[in-house]
Amino acid sequence: MRLFARAVVKYRWAVIGLWVIIGTLAVIQARHTPERLDLRGGSTRESEAVLADRLLQSRFSRSIGEFFAITVEAPSPIDRPGPSAVLDSLTAVLEREPYVRSVLAFNTVRDSIFLSADGRTTLILAALTVQGKEAGNYVVPARRAIHRVLNTFPDAGDYRVLVTGRAALELDIRAISGEDSRRSEVRTLPLTLIVLVLAFGALVAALLPVAVGILAIFVALAIIGIIALYTPMSVFVLNLTTMIGLGVGIDYSLLIVTRFREELKRGLRRHEAARRTLATAGSAVITSGLTVLVGFAALLIPPMVETRSIGISGLVVVAVAVLLSTTLLPALLAMLGRGIDTPRWLARRLAWYHAPTIWERWARSLGRHPYRALTLGGLGIALLTAPVFLMKIGLPSRHWWPTATEAGQGAEALSRMGASGVMLPIRVLVELPEGETAVTATRLRGLRNLGDSLAADPRVGRVTSLMTARAGASLLEYSVLYSDLPAARADLGGFLDAYLSSDQRMALVDVFPADTTSLTTSMDLVRDIHAMVDAPIRGLKGATFLVGGYTAAATQFQDDLLAVFPLLILVVLGVTAIMLAIAFRSVLVPLKAIVMNSLSVSATFGLSVLVFQYGWGAGLFGLDGPTSAIYVVVPVMVFAIVFGLSMDYEVFLLSRIKEAYDRTGKNDEATMEGLSATASVITSAALIMIFVFGAFAFARVLMVQFLGFGLAVAVLLDATVIRMVLVPAFMHIAGRWNWWPGVREKKEVA
Repeated sequence: MRLFARAVVKYRWAVIGLWVIIGTLAVIQARHTPERLDLRGGSTRESEAVLADRLLQSRFSRSIGEFFAITVEAPSPIDRPGPSAVLDSLTAVLEREPYVRSVLAFNTVRDSIFLSADGRTTLILAALTVQGKEAGNYVVPARRAIHRVLNTFPDAGDYRVLVTGRAALELDIRAISGEDSRRSEVRTLPLTLIVLVLAFGALVAALLPVAVGILAIFVALAIIGIIALYTPMSVFVLNLTTMIGLGVGIDYSLLIVTRFREELKRGLRRHEAARRTLATAGSAVITSGLTVLVGFAALLIPPMVETRSIGISGLVVVAVAVLLSTTLLPALLAMLGRGIDTPRWLARRLAWYHAPTIWERWARSLGRHPYRALTLGGLGIALLTAPVFLMKIGLPSRHWWPTATEAGQGAEALSRMGASGVMLPIRVLVELPEGETAVTATRLRGLRNLGDSLAADPRVGRVTSLMTARAGASLLEYSVLYSDLPAARADLGGFLDAYLSSDQRMALVDVFPADTTSLTTSMDLVRDIHAMVDAPIRGLKGATFLVGGYTAAATQFQDDLLAVFPLLILVVLGVTAIMLAIAFRSVLVPLKAIVMNSLSVSATFGLSVLVFQYGWGAGLFGLDGPTSAIYVVVPVMVFAIVFGLSMDYEVFLLSRIKEAYDRTGKNDEATMEGLSATASVITSAALIMIFVFGAFAFARVLMVQFLGFGLAVAVLLDATVIRMVLVPAFMHIAGRWNWWPGVREKKEVA
């Protein structure tokens, strides 16, 4: 580090010039990143649900795999002349669009599911010719075509037409994710600057960490945009990169700038102060950064787009923040010298904020009563952790689709008309052995038995299959109908080709959840359907079954992620322990760090359960009730990210305690000195992170709210109860065993 520090200071102008070039290119490149991000996510392996979706597209000539759901709210019942003409025009324009395969609406099928109870709201289903990511490219053209036709009517303002569906929802989520990131930056930066001005008592010193944090975001986004060209990157990396970039960028810069000013106060000249800062605080930043990287690297283990995307983006943004803090920042400090304290009058007015006396008193009090501090702090964490045993993992029952978007409002309109299950059906594929067809009397009887069993479940609102094409028809009538497939196709239109494969060996059974069935309970329904088709079904002996659809994919994604979660935990704990053991030459310090960090994570989970799953105080975050479940990605990501970020403060504190211990050989004095020296830095850094992460707890996407709240709470607990109470109390109690076997405690002089 000393050699590296000398090089950075000596070639400071070259370092600054290089970062100016990199920053300029990054700002230009970063604006292209959002459009390259993946909206679908899911497993990177071909799960059962993914296979089912692929077979629907390849084996069925008119599969309704990807579709737009268009809700039309009229001023009067749809069967009246005016609304009926509007509906006819909308269906006609959709049928002419080249990306639309077929259109189903009340005016063509006369099915009650397409009409609300009061007759004023109807639904149009436009099946698309494209699948997956490509569907998102046609959301805006569809909306334009619809509103262009609607505006030809004189009373167009009395109608509310909304385009929703999976592709539309995902496109809108990407749009508001970008907006939320920008909005959070605007809200957070002034508060961050205020805290930094308070901490430093100087405007120049306060601006440097902000500049590093912003530059870290742009550079990371530019790199992520390039990576997204070669591997899927989830849209959620936009929010996470902003959160982590600002958080760790400012955190590390705060530590470096604080240490530089300490060295100046000791009488060192600016170049020597910069070198010494980089050799000491720089080492702590690198060690801290490596521990954070471990958490993000562990997210590469699960074969899921979301976790891998967050893992890659976290690795990139933390690495960039560490590089900036250990190259550009020291170079700027060596250039500025005492100019960093400008304006000096501000420091005198704000001296009260960073005066060490308060923290020295706290450190001494803690040193006198370590057992009491450990007991009270432990009880507090235990109480916060208790709700974690009530955690339910699953898709949230409400707020999953953001209502601040057109697609989200369309989903709400579907729910009001009792057709919410139409948007996300559970799709059961029945494949018969080679040489058989699904339209023989025996197999048709089997499809009816399966459909009746599914419809008997109170969570199921409707079942659609070959055996529901004609209401009230008998098995004999269906056998006669399907004995002449060309005639049946002429009679049933696109319905037959949507539910019977081209080779007649595969049949589709669509299960539409009841309107009272939430996403949370529909996951239980998926599991029960799996159990049902695994058991023998009369008339379908020898058939194989695949369960697909959005909810089935989410259920399989959850099971896959939970299966590898224990391995992820072991990797994070093991690698972190080894790194800390090497850095501090101790056995007890890394073990203690792992236990303490685990406590902050578990308490965070407990609070998340209370606020989101049970709705305690959910109104503060714009939610009108409990979510009933916590999305599976949240605990995995919060664990990996928080465990790494918590090590920031652990390393900051332990590094100063270790320095003092190496100098004095007295554990109690070293603990008190390290605590009083870092308490102000840790408090300020934590306050900034809480502002940054907390801003995202008010985002309009529930997934981002989960993460923002979890990270903010974890930092709050970590910087207060854990780092300011439990860690120093434990250090006092353990005494010389803290540093075994690396260092022996010197004998205290009376």
